Amino acid sequence: QVQLVESGGGLVQAGDSLRLSCGASGLTLSYNNMAWFRQAPGKDRELVAAIRYTGSTTYNGDSVKGRFTISRDNAKNTVYLQMNSLKPEDTAVYYCAASFPTYARTLSRPSDYDHWGQGTQVTVSS
Repeated sequence: QVQLVESGGGLVQAGDSLRLSCGASGLTLSYNNMAWFRQAPGKDRELVAAIRYTGSTTYNGDSVKGRFTISRDNAKNTVYLQMNSLKPEDTAVYYCAASFPTYARTLSRPSDYDHWGQGTQVTVSS
């Protein structure tokens, strides 16, 4: 049984940093594309960042580039999202997701992911 467990969320002030962790059991992260999504109230779930099984990374839009960094520790089977210079608009529930890479799958479409964590709340106050 696959489980993804996120941790590291919380309430912080604008400009602070957080590091989210996603530990996996039942699958090997390095064989999968891994991603962090977020969902704010009343909005669709959106891709924040992804790391392919090859190790290459991608970030969704200019809003997080240069502030967020996705990384993976294969030995710990854990994916991280380092978030710096947080802004109130980063407030959302953040989800970790895993996708076995196939030709037709994208990184940005939530329906292309096989497994999801339960989510961790990030709240940034101004």
